[in-house]
Amino acid sequence: MLKLGLIREYKQPPDRRVAFTPTQCAEIKQTYPDIDICTESSPDRMFTDDQYINAGIEVTQNLSDCDILFGIKEVPIENLIEGKTYMFFSHTIKKQPHNRELIKTILKKNITLIDYECLVWPNLTRVLGFGRYAGLVGTYETFRAWGKRTGTFTTKPCFECADYKELKTVLFGVEDLIKKGGNKIVVAGGGRVVSGCLEILDLLQIKKVKPVEFLENELEETVYVHLDNDELYARKDGLPWDHDHFFKNHSAYISKFAPYTKVADIMINGVYWEPAMPRHFSKEDTASPDFKLKLIADISCDIEGSVPITLHDTHPKDPVFGWDPVQQAECAPFTENCIDVMAVSNLPSELPADASEGFGGDLLKTVLPALLDPSSEMIKNATICVDGKLTEKFSYLSDYIK
Repeated sequence: MLKLGLIREYKQPPDRRVAFTPTQCAEIKQTYPDIDICTESSPDRMFTDDQYINAGIEVTQNLSDCDILFGIKEVPIENLIEGKTYMFFSHTIKKQPHNRELIKTILKKNITLIDYECLVWPNLTRVLGFGRYAGLVGTYETFRAWGKRTGTFTTKPCFECADYKELKTVLFGVEDLIKKGGNKIVVAGGGRVVSGCLEILDLLQIKKVKPVEFLENELEETVYVHLDNDELYARKDGLPWDHDHFFKNHSAYISKFAPYTKVADIMINGVYWEPAMPRHFSKEDTASPDFKLKLIADISCDIEGSVPITLHDTHPKDPVFGWDPVQQAECAPFTENCIDVMAVSNLPSELPADASEGFGGDLLKTVLPALLDPSSEMIKNATICVDGKLTEKFSYLSDYIK
């Protein structure tokens, strides 16, 4: 009998999402008679202990008899159980300094770590992710910040919405005010995150325009333009855009974003960014009289990354900080001449029920069968370490853990 366990999220502030909902846990037990599943008691998550109990799922204080443990965020070092197999977002594959001790402890305790972020299809697209929900919430919070900046409308924080249905109802209540004023919105990036952004923009029937119209025309209605990688970056050698070349040679590209900083009012940033990639603009660029952006929603939230004025992440209860382009320093948000930056790093947690349902569904249908297959390349390629050693694919982390 294989036993699975759902981890209580201990990282602060508490994350209310789960890997499997109560209904999905019950489905696992019904579909796989040789699998048992339990959940660690939690006062914080979206689905209560009683909901799991009512679904026939054991709630416990001790997961030590489980074989595979499923979480969402990083597991605190003191809560790691020696010799177990864990699945969660470890945020270590980019050598993030704040998680160095985490991966060192995982190796020391002979833990097998399978990272959700590394589960990919043969074409290298990710199997799992909360990106769509980051895009949905991030765009909602963009308009909430815009209403506060302009003084034209107010909406409650996303985390006070019961679900996605209520989020849409709130937005529809201020739809005309959002679209008023002929503002220009530029959306940067692709993938799940941007699909969520575009879903909200299209729900509100904000007109999509082509880049040339966005850059050259004065428009009476609020519009948006979507720029994917081929419209954001250009090869330094002048050769045509090449998708495969770009992802293998980030340093060979420059940003093409500068013209949009001169005409756009709002930027929603959802690009995947690595240090070798060019930034959309520099901090110094913001001091130019031609720099017109007033609000940047950095959903990607790479600190001083593609948006260099994302100095730090923010909390859902205080989602926006200001950037003073003259002083080149942080300032209070919503003040005269500042650029407002919305940089909440954990946006999907503000729609915990919807996000858990979507994530757990993909995990159940796609990843769980792969976990039960000893020959699965998907699982092998997402396994960072086994028996106290880094796997070959992740051996590049050796210097990081030292």
